[in-house]
Amino acid sequence: MTDLGVSSAAGSGGDPAAAGEPALVVSDLTIGIRRKRVTTPIVHGVDLVVGAGERLGIVGESGSGKSLTMLAVMGLLSPPLEVLSGSIRLGGRELVGASEDELRAVRGSEVAMIYQDPMTSLDPMFRIGDQVAEGPLAHGGGRHDIAARVHSGLSEVGFADPDRVRRQYPHELSGGMRQRVMIASALIGAPRLLIADEPTTALDVTIQRQILRLVARLQREHGMAVAWITHDLGVVAQFAERVAVMYAGRIVETAPTRRLFAAPQHPYTAALLHSLPTTAQAGGRLTQIPGSPPDAAAPPAGCPFHPRCPQGIDRCRVERPSLQPRPGGGSAACWVPPEEWT
Repeated sequence: MTDLGVSSAAGSGGDPAAAGEPALVVSDLTIGIRRKRVTTPIVHGVDLVVGAGERLGIVGESGSGKSLTMLAVMGLLSPPLEVLSGSIRLGGRELVGASEDELRAVRGSEVAMIYQDPMTSLDPMFRIGDQVAEGPLAHGGGRHDIAARVHSGLSEVGFADPDRVRRQYPHELSGGMRQRVMIASALIGAPRLLIADEPTTALDVTIQRQILRLVARLQREHGMAVAWITHDLGVVAQFAERVAVMYAGRIVETAPTRRLFAAPQHPYTAALLHSLPTTAQAGGRLTQIPGSPPDAAAPPAGCPFHPRCPQGIDRCRVERPSLQPRPGGGSAACWVPPEEWT
């Protein structure tokens, strides 16, 4: 496992809230989609904690609910999507039911988000400096102070000539440079939580590693928490201290990163690890997970993974397991403990 400066908490198995109030606490969150006057849940009872200053990886296949959960945290769900029930507490402040004005005050100052494709997030018609300054201006900052903060922010993410960059337009920058601009935009408000939604997916491996190192350094320097959404377990191994695995709109396993890679407690996590190319390079057989993920709006009875699971028993088909504590500081939603896997 490659280390980008992960703290000792990565393998400690400790409670992420133990050092103080968590940055984010999501409790029993259910998100639904409304179709023809019928609202159907598609994210089911998610419980998630991001400790203060922690780096959490949220991993799962496309459609597992990773991005929807974090968009709910940002208050950015729009019809036909809506939060049906549950709680989202950011630094102790309840966000479910908050007004748009209250959410607007939180975005940028308490929580910020960077996205997969910066070219669709940056407006091609405006200069970089104007776009980085949008957040502080919205929160009532003075223009002179904001200009200095934009210069400092662009310098902090690695631009040698921030004055030149702030005068440029997005099309004049490379993909990696645009992603650095998005990071500067997110951090200029000094948020307690940064949400990163697969921000390195569209970048080549070398630039991806540079961005991971950059965010890891900035996270340590600013003391902020980071929730990194990805389908790439290689990124998780490099960056995260702890991992939450999602499947079909539910969290099926949480664990410290090293513990999860060494001894997965859910068959879905184990299947993801066995499908990594590094397994084949080490002499193992590269495998794939049979079948396809279920429709989150119409999951099967019992455990949603049971139609694809090689460890399934009769109970799995009729009774859905809840997350239960497992050795090493993690939890898993599975009726069959690893020592009984075949």
